[in-house]
Amino acid sequence: MSKKKIAILATDGFEQSELVEPRDGLRAAGFHVDVVSPGGVRIRGWSGKDWGDEVEVDVALDDASPDAYDALVLPGGVINPDKLRIDESAVAFVRAFDEAAKPLAAICHGPWLLVQSGAAKDRTLTSWPSVRTDLENAGGRWRDAEVVVDGHVITSRKPDDIPAFTRAVIDALS
Repeated sequence: MSKKKIAILATDGFEQSELVEPRDGLRAAGFHVDVVSPGGVRIRGWSGKDWGDEVEVDVALDDASPDAYDALVLPGGVINPDKLRIDESAVAFVRAFDEAAKPLAAICHGPWLLVQSGAAKDRTLTSWPSVRTDLENAGGRWRDAEVVVDGHVITSRKPDDIPAFTRAVIDALS
């Protein structure tokens, strides 16, 4: 059996821990993980109150096919999902995972992409507290929990939830 592949969709301003820790945990669990981004060969994270480290982009969004992946992870940070939700290619990439009912995991502000793609409608989700109203306005039901799984959609609130978030992605692919 071939190794399952996971895409992490991000751009500059991703929350450092919310990309790096799930990526490393999923790789340690035996999955092939690609960082997919709309532009550049490297993207820069946000850590605390300033810019963080750069991460190598494995596949440009224009070259990435949702069919090539078994799951999609959407890290948060305020800047990253706000930039991605106005990028039609990024929104279409997210929508394709939802329409195919493949595991679609978003943490912190990452659920903004679930709102933009239509994947939040009629689902129970969690997020960073400030995203709650956006999720509810998009037809979702918000719950304050470490991780919420509703069908193929997995959501978490914040960096403290990363271990449970990563486990939920692993469970969804097992």
